[in-house]
Amino acid sequence: MNRSDADTLWRIASGLAREAAKVSRAQGRPRPNLPPLLFFTDPERTPRPWEVAERLPVGAGVVWRHFGAPDALETALRLREATRRRDGLLLIGLDAALAETVQADGVHLPEAATDQAPALAARHPGWTITAAFHGLSAIPDIVGIDALIVSPIFPAGGASASKVPLGVDRLKALAQEAPAPIYALGGVDASNAHTLIGSGVYGIAGVGSVRAAFEAD
Repeated sequence: MNRSDADTLWRIASGLAREAAKVSRAQGRPRPNLPPLLFFTDPERTPRPWEVAERLPVGAGVVWRHFGAPDALETALRLREATRRRDGLLLIGLDAALAETVQADGVHLPEAATDQAPALAARHPGWTITAAFHGLSAIPDIVGIDALIVSPIFPAGGASASKVPLGVDRLKALAQEAPAPIYALGGVDASNAHTLIGSGVYGIAGVGSVRAAFEAD
């Protein structure tokens, strides 16, 4: 565990959430019940995600994206146990049936599946539903979506490696017009997270940077 990077990510993410909550209160909107930091899993880059989840700060969240892995249920149960011990949120990528089975806190939808949000929110009024957004089209204002995960902000790995980074200025513009809180994902790490301060985003999401900061030594 890289204590310095872990502390930096959590401190900045928590500060972003506090500032965004102040704006929401000033605008008469209820404070969202969302974690400042979201750990996104990836089959290749986070092969043992529960080991990271067990070391996340109390109140952080995990998004388990299994992409059809044969051990999806087993890993989801491990993540459910780890997040409960840390009072953290667990979202399941796209798979509502698995989310129901492991008693997750909700789901995360790919951008192409955001049309599922209204029905899911109606069926599970207590769920948290997040959705991916890549900043190339109009921001969706869809009933049931609690937060948008905007990416990539900086040069990133994985599926975002070939995508042009949005940059902080574009992120600020999106945060001002978004109908829901925004998380910054894609290349955000301890070295550049400070550039998000004042952007209006609610928190930080990460794959490799969160794993590197919080995984076992």
